[in-house]
Amino acid sequence: MRQYLASKIRNVALAGHGGSGKTSLAEAMLYTANATSRLGRVAEGNTVCDFDPEEIKRKVSVSSAVAPFEWKDTKINLIDTPGLFDFEAGLYEGIRAAESVVITVSGKSGCAVGTEKAYKLAKQQKKSIVFFVSKLDTDPADFDKAVASLKDNFGNSVCPIIVPYTENNEVKCYVNLIDMKAYTYDEKGQATEVDMPDFDVSEYVDALNEAIAETDENLMDKFFSGEKFTREEFLQGLTNGVAAGSLLPVVCGSTITMAGVTLLSDVIVNILPSPAQNGKETGKDAADKPVEIHCDENAPLAAYIFKTVADPFVGKLSYVKVVAGKLSGGTAPINARTGQSEKLGKILFTQGKKQDDADYIGAGDIGCITKLAETVTGDTLCDSARVVSLTPTKFPAACLHMAVKPKNKGDESKIAQGIQRLMEEDPTVTFETNKETHQQVLGGLGEQHLDIIVSRLKSKFGVDVELEQPRVAYRETIRKKVKVQGRHKKQSGGHGQFGDVWIEFEPCDSDSMEFAEKVFGGAVPKNFFPAVEKGLQECIKRGPLAGYPVVGLKATLVDGSYHPVDSSEMAFKMAAALAYKAGMPTASPVILEPIGSLKVYCTDANTGDVMGELNKRRGRVLGMNPLDDGMQEIVAEVPMSEMHDFATLMRSVTQGRGYFTLAFERYEQLPNMLESKVIEEAKQLNSED
Repeated sequence: MRQYLASKIRNVALAGHGGSGKTSLAEAMLYTANATSRLGRVAEGNTVCDFDPEEIKRKVSVSSAVAPFEWKDTKINLIDTPGLFDFEAGLYEGIRAAESVVITVSGKSGCAVGTEKAYKLAKQQKKSIVFFVSKLDTDPADFDKAVASLKDNFGNSVCPIIVPYTENNEVKCYVNLIDMKAYTYDEKGQATEVDMPDFDVSEYVDALNEAIAETDENLMDKFFSGEKFTREEFLQGLTNGVAAGSLLPVVCGSTITMAGVTLLSDVIVNILPSPAQNGKETGKDAADKPVEIHCDENAPLAAYIFKTVADPFVGKLSYVKVVAGKLSGGTAPINARTGQSEKLGKILFTQGKKQDDADYIGAGDIGCITKLAETVTGDTLCDSARVVSLTPTKFPAACLHMAVKPKNKGDESKIAQGIQRLMEEDPTVTFETNKETHQQVLGGLGEQHLDIIVSRLKSKFGVDVELEQPRVAYRETIRKKVKVQGRHKKQSGGHGQFGDVWIEFEPCDSDSMEFAEKVFGGAVPKNFFPAVEKGLQECIKRGPLAGYPVVGLKATLVDGSYHPVDSSEMAFKMAAALAYKAGMPTASPVILEPIGSLKVYCTDANTGDVMGELNKRRGRVLGMNPLDDGMQEIVAEVPMSEMHDFATLMRSVTQGRGYFTLAFERYEQLPNMLESKVIEEAKQLNSED
């Protein structure tokens, strides 16, 4: 594929609800542009954009894919993004790299949650938006109902510019309201102009003219005077409105029959902004001051890494959007995050898994670089003459955490290495080894997300694992003050062992143990005080009830005795341990559970269900705050042990609209009725270990 200037490039992300036809639309656009020789099908696993083995197996997109093609002397970089919420990282990657977003909407179901989320993210990042109503070849598709649902959600700025003419629930032709021409399509998706049907489109035309008039004062004056817009005025108003986000065009068609697909390609070329028009980025310079980077091929290099693929055999493949300058193999750009220069591997243009060598990637274009050593998703590559950091993508946080258990002993290090490589690909994945429970904990956006990670661990890195519910890190403490003796005496010939202590144990406000001494008259020599404290520090690692670490404990050495010959540090450590074992069970020991600070974001309609669920989970709702976008923020405190499957429940209750954040806050006493269950589970775990 030849090189293009920024003004002749369109970077377009395909987004929308799962199953709305994004990948099929990409396939149809590539085929009708003669970029591919056959039309792939998702069900057959042979599409350009769903080439990952997991995508072929599951028949859904799990990551973003880039597929460029040429249309009317313009290069269109399609970025196909996943629709399932478990794989939202791909959606964030795709929209970040594009200037425009085509949101697919099923003609059967209309506006869905995935439509809303794609629209919201595109608006946040100030991208131009076009809706494509798909599946109009199927019954009971209804274009008017789909448009009505879009207007209900996004307002009257939603304006169809391509509409279907139907008879007996069958689309006979598609009418282009810009040119007022009608088209039919053959089996290869090629258009043939036909006579305009007897079809009243005045309602659509009036709404479109009004929306275009609002983009310019002169057009507004002309509209109110009753004059018709020229084609140039019509297109200019449409282009300005789309670029400003005040106009949301709707086109339509079928990805299976490919009807209307070429009209969408025309809309992308004629109406959507190029990187030269809308590719400006903001970032920070070396002095951490805000700076604007304009899309200019003659400016110093500034390029953003928006996606990474880590392959154990091929190596790392970094997808890059060049904002300014040129990225060529002969350069050694600076990584703005590390401050080090990067040695570039091959420069490539990719179409799905197909790779073509390129001399360079120009301003506004998208391509790939192989084998970058230190560069990861979100990094900026730039010229040493102008070091800038472009604004990184803020990905959604992991909300579902599971413990990873190897099926083969000794694979723990392989698990960590494999997941670290997968984390390079997917910034929404988290991984840590819990020092208390000694479990490796994997975090993701949902059950399918974690299932994919497990599958890739096996296929890419040969590590077979299973997931289980992570253990809760409980604590133990006491509720009353006791005074006990610990006496260690042993005679076995020669020097014996003798240590005798009296220790007061009492509760205090502490994250561990506070040690003090109030010994009078030298009953215990000072040189043995550290031994007593050390003995107790070792003991508090296991509490008297379930073996969890003890906190909030004050131990005061008040008395004791010693032998001038047989006393030693070891003897006093043993004495302290005996005092601990004798005293703690009598000091009203209790189990403490971790409490989390929870913030739930959901619609007004779901607040009652969410609050009811929090009550079931022993949560305390502290307050509610209304947000600007019709959402509610619920602030609560909940036991961490009750939150394991909350992410799955939130997805179900809110249909994917809601989300939450959860952070550890403090420890509180576990209700007495739950103590026996926790103690029994701890005994079982200890016996297994």
